[in-house]
Amino acid sequence: MLEDVELQSFETTASWSIGTVPRSLGEVSAPGRLVAWRGDAARNRHSVAVMIPCFNEEVAIGNVVADFRAALPDAVIYVYDNNSTDQTVAVARAFGAVVRSEPLQGKGHVVRRMFADIDADLYVLVDGDDTYDAGAAPRMIQLLLRRGLDMVSAARDMPQPGAYRLGHKVGNVALTGLVRHVFGSGISDMLSGYRVFNRRFVKSFPALASGFETETEFTIHALALHMPVAEMRAPYRSRPAGTHSKLHTIGDGFRILREIVMLIEHERPLPFFASIMAIWLSSGLALGLPVVVTFFHTGLVDRLPTAVLSASLVLLASLSLGCGLILDAVSRGRKEFRRLAYLAIPAP
Repeated sequence: MLEDVELQSFETTASWSIGTVPRSLGEVSAPGRLVAWRGDAARNRHSVAVMIPCFNEEVAIGNVVADFRAALPDAVIYVYDNNSTDQTVAVARAFGAVVRSEPLQGKGHVVRRMFADIDADLYVLVDGDDTYDAGAAPRMIQLLLRRGLDMVSAARDMPQPGAYRLGHKVGNVALTGLVRHVFGSGISDMLSGYRVFNRRFVKSFPALASGFETETEFTIHALALHMPVAEMRAPYRSRPAGTHSKLHTIGDGFRILREIVMLIEHERPLPFFASIMAIWLSSGLALGLPVVVTFFHTGLVDRLPTAVLSASLVLLASLSLGCGLILDAVSRGRKEFRRLAYLAIPAP
């Protein structure tokens, strides 16, 4: 189950490396105090990859690369360009990032390529628009390693008014609420673009989405397999001047909703088709009961077309239930296979 974890304002000692797994965590008595780490750093070092999908972000990408270079000095920073027509590639290279390209347009395609190409122990995924705080990354990694999690998601904390458009905020709340209702999650920001994963998650993630719905796929994949995951509050700021969001509130909102419905069908087929069955059955009974009552009183079927329609609706209800039962068995087999593939990858 996901748990809300408050963002703590503390710094690590200079002797601690981001790639180090602490053997034990020193006490933090008050915000701002240094954290004492103990353990064999050389033996417990983990490789970290920062993955930044980009499309026309020449204004922001330099700051993003520089900030993550400062926050995670041992990490390799990858910028995946998605057919940019500006100077995104040149700026990213100038700031020392490893630049690669993905010709298929859409964030989901970029994520699929990054997850397939990059080998590391820990992965930091962040948007290239300079809206997320790089300083939260060490704490997110720290939380993931200390508690043995597969994913830590940054729940956006917005101290700047207007950093997050009202339409996006309302859509996020509605879509997150739908996922919480179906999958029983306590997540508060399902569409966050700032996450930390371990290798086990990345290499077992199917990555079927093509666009911004990939964040939804992250969450539902983790919940469906009952992975240990958590959230951490992190600052979220307005985009730099001269840049604009690639997310379309209405169009991408419907795409995300469609993705949620499809994933509900795949992961929870019995409840999904049982709901459809309930619609067909209630409609069939509402139309057919008056015909049945008349037949018992008079022995005649005075509305034959209505009787045929009612019987057809009840038959569709039975077929829906049958589909749900069959697909539920298939879904269980698929889930077992995915779980075995997940367990075949050692945790860091």
